[in-house]
Order: sequence, then C-alpha cells, then structure tokens
Amino acid sequence: MTPEPRRRCPPVTPSSPARSPDRRATAGSPTAVGVRFECQGTGRCCVSRDGYGYVYLTLDDRRRLARHLGFTTSQFTRRHCTRTDGWFHLRDFDAACPFLAGTRCTVYEGRPTQCRTWPFWPENMTAKVWNEEIATYCPGVGQGREWSREEIRELVQLDPIRSGKAG
Repeated sequence: MTPEPRRRCPPVTPSSPARSPDRRATAGSPTAVGVRFECQGTGRCCVSRDGYGYVYLTLDDRRRLARHLGFTTSQFTRRHCTRTDGWFHLRDFDAACPFLAGTRCTVYEGRPTQCRTWPFWPENMTAKVWNEEIATYCPGVGQGREWSREEIRELVQLDPIRSGKAG
C-alpha cells in the first residue's frame, strides 16, 4: 500500500484522523456546518511551512498547466514535476510554489485541483484542525459567501489523493 503523501501547508500530522475517507463529520467541522470562505489573495497557502511542500497533480492538472504555459504535457511533466511513492507533484521548492510571484499565482487559470480546492482538503475537515490551524492561518476563512456542507463535501471528493488521480 502506498503511504499517504504529505502536501502543502498548513501542517497536519500524517496520523490526523481527518485523513480517513470514512470519517464522519465532527460537530463544528466545515462538513457538518458549512463555512464562509473567500480567497484574499495573500499567497499564504502557497508557502511551505513545517516541511510540508507537495502540490500533487492529476493528469488533468498536468494537461491544464501545460496548455497554460504553452508546453506539451510531456514537456511540462519533465520540466516541472517529479514522482514520489507513485504520486506526481511539482518539483523542487522549499519555501514557496515556483509559480508564486509575490502574493500572486502566475498560473491561476491553470492551477492544480489541490490549489482550486483549498482550504477544503480532507485533512482540514475536523473542527479542531479547521479552528486551530486553518482559521488562524488563512485570512479567507470567515470572508465571502457561505459554502454549504454539500458544496464542501463535493470539493473534498475532488482531492487528488483521495480520488487516486494524482498518479
């Protein structure tokens, strides 16, 4: 069995109970109550913290990014990706995503599913992680429109690791 990979910030421990795909929503979690969220464009989610630094890519992500950058999928994959434990991810960055310029994403229109679904990742969906890590780290929490439980659950299902499409 392939170990569950680590991804970009904010940090959660690999043993986080929220990583289990069968875990029920906990009281106060986003999947139980819905939340207000709107990206504030700070780029904080694109900067690695505490050793977390993978942005996983599905084949569709690699195709979309390649088109956006004017490459073939093969060229993009060779130039910008690596594979670890069977999972494709962006390569070679310790501090920030290579497509981050200041606080702005230079590939926003072509950004990966993992980036499109932030902060609605499976490991962020317990009340404890959401309130103690996500809400304190991401200034978009509590802003903008309210995302319903159903919308959040749909985004969680798009997770490239959970769906098995990051390989």
